[in-house]
Amino acid sequence: MPTSDLASDHERVGVYPGTFDPITLGHADIIRRGSKLVDKLIIGVTTNPSKNPLFTPEERMAMVEREVAAMGIDNVTVVGFNALLMKFAQVQGASVIVRGLRAVADFEYEYQMAGMNQQLNSAIETVFLMADVSLQPIASKLVKEIAMFGGDIAKFVSPAVREDVVARIAQNGLMGDY
Repeated sequence: MPTSDLASDHERVGVYPGTFDPITLGHADIIRRGSKLVDKLIIGVTTNPSKNPLFTPEERMAMVEREVAAMGIDNVTVVGFNALLMKFAQVQGASVIVRGLRAVADFEYEYQMAGMNQQLNSAIETVFLMADVSLQPIASKLVKEIAMFGGDIAKFVSPAVREDVVARIAQNGLMGDY
């Protein structure tokens, strides 16, 4: 399958897809490490209504862009998409999909996804990065749940993302009785 004109023949482009609702320290770790494996890393911010997003796609993209800028990584760009991942990757000229793994449950799901993606486009490889041990328990879903019940999420997200989440929760209202 042909790649787009977005990447030169000599440039290795990777795509790190996700909802990033919100972007966590675990995501930042994978971005930092994944950016070292490719010449250009595209963070693909996608939609997944089944995950009950706290932020709009535009808000999530802005959040990811701000976090990447704070990391000072210059070979990373943020692109929104709402399409089949392999089509998006092909349009971006990617030869690599970067995925982070936290636990065995992640591996089972990601292994199946990688196999399906290979069937769709065998020219694009999936590369798995294990999350840093200290970041393995972090999941956006759990971060949102903790915040919705008034818990402190400072250990899981950057200070700026914490402010974004706290402000959104204040707008939506806390859950629970106490």
